[in-house]
Amino acid sequence: MELNSALGNHTGGNILRLKEYPKVELHYHLDGGVRPETIMEIAEREGIILPANDLENLIKYLKVSDDNDSLISYLEKFELPIKCMQSGSSLKQIAYEAVVDSSKQNVKYIEVRFAPLFHIEKLSSAKEAVEFVLQGIKKGEEVTGTIARLILICLRDHGVERNMEVVELAGDFKDSGVVAVDLAGNEKSYPAKNYRELFKKAKDLGLNITIHAGEGDGPESVRDAIYLLKANRIGHGVRSVYDENLLDEIKLLEIPLEICVTSNFQTKAVHSLKEHPIRKLLDMGIKVTLNTDNTTVSGVTITDEFELMEREFEFTMSDFEKVVMNAIDSSFVSKEVKEKIKKDIQNIIYNDKVSHLTTY
Repeated sequence: MELNSALGNHTGGNILRLKEYPKVELHYHLDGGVRPETIMEIAEREGIILPANDLENLIKYLKVSDDNDSLISYLEKFELPIKCMQSGSSLKQIAYEAVVDSSKQNVKYIEVRFAPLFHIEKLSSAKEAVEFVLQGIKKGEEVTGTIARLILICLRDHGVERNMEVVELAGDFKDSGVVAVDLAGNEKSYPAKNYRELFKKAKDLGLNITIHAGEGDGPESVRDAIYLLKANRIGHGVRSVYDENLLDEIKLLEIPLEICVTSNFQTKAVHSLKEHPIRKLLDMGIKVTLNTDNTTVSGVTITDEFELMEREFEFTMSDFEKVVMNAIDSSFVSKEVKEKIKKDIQNIIYNDKVSHLTTY
């Protein structure tokens, strides 16, 4: 059985090939995963001028280079996708393709996130943007069988008043596919304390909360997200490792971390792959989940991230099973759907173990 042809040294005999391994992804940005071919198609359809007219050169504007040195330069790669995500048809297409692409990596459940206020130039409202993305996600579900839900992002630099519209929209759509709200942006310049009113409203509406923290700022940003904003999960959270007391609190409170290893290195949340704390966090018993963040911008698939874990951090099949189960346990989908997905994944893993034992 193939698994990068030699995974067995670390897995005790190799079970599933990593691409076939069932996966769950909780941290996937819609505008960070647009197919370059789709950018070209939308640009032609909507009369958008591109900086390059061939795919090879266009990709340079969408994907970070291997030597990317900061979060600022990383975020520049979102300008072109967002420019091409201003119509209902483009949003629906890109959301549909996000689910299709994830299904090809054997993702059984995915939470897609986007900031509706970034996508209203050709629409009448942010509500319309949400509706089109939900249509695309649902079509993707029907075609692939991969279950998908939506998270709406509030932006730190938009302030409370503008973001309140996003929170209220999430409340309006919480029974129609929206499962949570997020806060993203410059952690240092816009601290969590500024948004207590906003996320109190989210809690009052019965919404789940995930907060980008510990990516562009230190452990206090993570602590504030948990205690001031009542986060159910933390996006990234890698700089929590600089505060052992905080790590103990995260473990005690069972706060899941949405880890994105390749992205964390590219944005310099960590200075090298070897410094990434994912191995330490997992071994501590913290609820680690593994995600791509942005498949196109980072140039990775979720399978690539799994392969990186085996290669650089000596993940075993037991470790992969743990992060996948952490992810489905930490997902914001309904209890009934969660139990179904969990059972399906466990059956796949169990059946392959049995097959492995009987074949060899």
